[in-house]
Amino acid sequence: MAPTTTHASEPLRVVFYSHDSQGLGHFRRNRALAHSLSRRLPVLLGRPVTGLLINGVAGTSASSVPEGFDVVTLPAVGKSGRSYGPRSLSVGLAAVTSLRGSIVHATLSSFAPDLVVVDRHALGVGGELAPALADLRADRPGARVVLGLREVLDAPQTVAAEWDRTPPEVVRELFDEIWVYGDPRVHDLRRTGELPAALHDLVRYQGYLAHGRAEDPPGVDPDRPYLLTTAGGGSDGTALCLAAAAAPLPTGHSHLVVTGPQMSDADHRRVERAAGPRTRVVRSVPDAAGLIRRAAATVSMAGYNTVTESLATTVPALLVPREWPRREQLIRSHGLAAAGATDLLRQGDLSSRALGAWFAARAGDRIDRRHLDLNGLAAVARAAADLTAHPSVPHQEQHHAVAV
Repeated sequence: MAPTTTHASEPLRVVFYSHDSQGLGHFRRNRALAHSLSRRLPVLLGRPVTGLLINGVAGTSASSVPEGFDVVTLPAVGKSGRSYGPRSLSVGLAAVTSLRGSIVHATLSSFAPDLVVVDRHALGVGGELAPALADLRADRPGARVVLGLREVLDAPQTVAAEWDRTPPEVVRELFDEIWVYGDPRVHDLRRTGELPAALHDLVRYQGYLAHGRAEDPPGVDPDRPYLLTTAGGGSDGTALCLAAAAAPLPTGHSHLVVTGPQMSDADHRRVERAAGPRTRVVRSVPDAAGLIRRAAATVSMAGYNTVTESLATTVPALLVPREWPRREQLIRSHGLAAAGATDLLRQGDLSSRALGAWFAARAGDRIDRRHLDLNGLAAVARAAADLTAHPSVPHQEQHHAVAV
């Protein structure tokens, strides 16, 4: 198919893909990027923007994405240990990934995007993306395709097994650039061995996706000053929430514990029963970023989105990272603690007493995080503008080396 002529009045078409297996992190990251591109690209390129977020989390609402965007929901996959499987459908993984791949292929073929951003897994689950991306290359050679990576992937030996299933030469053929959403001075996945050397020249560090996130209506407004504990999606946050709910609080402070939409009803009720008189327990909030910004101190797991929302503030943050089956959150927490940006509490040291002691020591402090690169949302918009401004240039000519 020959490339068509683009007029300045035609919307730039963008697709964000995330496989989504546990929690809401991949979708939330892509949603933040969509808001940034929707707001900034019309200024940078003089064209409106429209797009789709493809993801595998049921119940992700189109009302939370920017105007001109919509959501395509794939049949969900989940993880048991390190292996994927269908979350709901009573069929095998191969059948689910075939169905998911067909939906993605039809979406890209019909929507004809100018830019595709794939979150974390270059070829999706079980290679489901490969046929769709290959056909997009053939049918729309002017389209640009980017692999977006959070700043920490996992322990190098674990990631090496993943890259064995995703050959670097295939990634080079299907992708124009690799955007890393972090600061290499804190953690550089090229130096740690998390990224094959054959892909280093595609890397563009963008900074943490911290400043400039869209905030939703408040929804919950605790009595101030207040402390905040969050557990991300909540599927593995029960221990943290139970300890936090029973933690002693500094005089005059209230406490809000957000268990997460994926915590079981039974565990959510256990947290409610454990809560002290000044602690309120809720399932979810529409505006976590705003709650973090107004809090006296926060405790959370160390998922990418919650961490970056904390980094965008001066509020003290204690990270209690997940340590199994992935080491990603623990690695992130160590790096940020070493940079003086957050505090760290290991799972083995987690207790109500430990959290209460940290609240007493840190509530009301202010943390200067200006030494970190926190402007990734603006940087990604500039990178997207650069990539899509000259669609006639073959994608292979866009590659240039980045010093390590």
